[in-house]
Amino acid sequence: MVTIGDIAKAAGVSRSTASYALSGKRTISDSVRRRVQELALELGYTPNAGARALATSQTMVVGLLAQFFSDEFAPAMLQYMLGVSDTARALGYDTLLVTETDGAHALTRITSSRMVDGVVLLNVAQDDERVPILRSAPQPGALVGMPGDCSGVDVFDLDFEAAGRLMVEHMHAHGHRELILVSQPEHVVERGGAYVWRLQNAALREARERGIEIHAVFGASRQPEVGQDLHGLLDAHPTATGLLLNNEAAAAALPSVLTARGLRVPEDLSVIGRYSDEFARTFSLPYSSIESAPDRLGEQAVRQLVRRIESPQARAEPPVRRLLAPELVDRGSTGRPPGRP
Repeated sequence: MVTIGDIAKAAGVSRSTASYALSGKRTISDSVRRRVQELALELGYTPNAGARALATSQTMVVGLLAQFFSDEFAPAMLQYMLGVSDTARALGYDTLLVTETDGAHALTRITSSRMVDGVVLLNVAQDDERVPILRSAPQPGALVGMPGDCSGVDVFDLDFEAAGRLMVEHMHAHGHRELILVSQPEHVVERGGAYVWRLQNAALREARERGIEIHAVFGASRQPEVGQDLHGLLDAHPTATGLLLNNEAAAAALPSVLTARGLRVPEDLSVIGRYSDEFARTFSLPYSSIESAPDRLGEQAVRQLVRRIESPQARAEPPVRRLLAPELVDRGSTGRPPGRP
């Protein structure tokens, strides 16, 4: 196995100089740094993580706590995980993915044992039992998702209330007066998925102010149930002219449902979803959507986390709460209601 001593000998420098050249902990001349880095690649040197942790009190690992719930659409969750892991890798950190059902116990275990330098939480609930543990942990933490109490932690999320308002405003501008809103399954709400009711409540308030009727329902998270839900909703509300989707599984199922019913978008039904552009490409969805930005949220959370890990000054800064303003990606799936000029 190639050691740092082998690299130093080949480069004609001391072990400490070779170590600093690879770690970036001290200022080293560009020529020496390049020579050491080139030799490390040529000789196949891999730093020993255990030795590095003992020497620097850093593991260069970010913990990512996430769960795959049966009542949520797994491909959507994967996008958030990739946003975190890709950014961590770009900043020189590995990612430890933890998916234990008992998230509070898992968080206590990885922080108390110093397995990670910082933690990112996904699947954040309104009263998330992991958040108080993270506040008291020795490592910094960041949340992708907004709990009821944001104090003491960095929080990054889409502004779901503004997203709900924007959906309704856009439909109102086209002249729609009756809409259907399909949200995530009710179990998500019962578990504390506040993003569901934040969007739904804001959409309902905006609709009341604009004289629009909204039929707000919870949809399933998988086929064939969600397809059956969509058929049932369109049967129950034949005069609705617009469909709002805060449910990725419903969005993925909608093309086959509309084809089976012989409905065209936007001639017969206008549609706006809430999902990422990557999700739209993956499932070939032609519908306008509110960009959920999982990659951006993951990137922002990790960059803030690494700032706190690497800088004592940043560690002392007050917690941040950043809500992304919703962006409507227009794919031409909204228009005037049938029969209206």
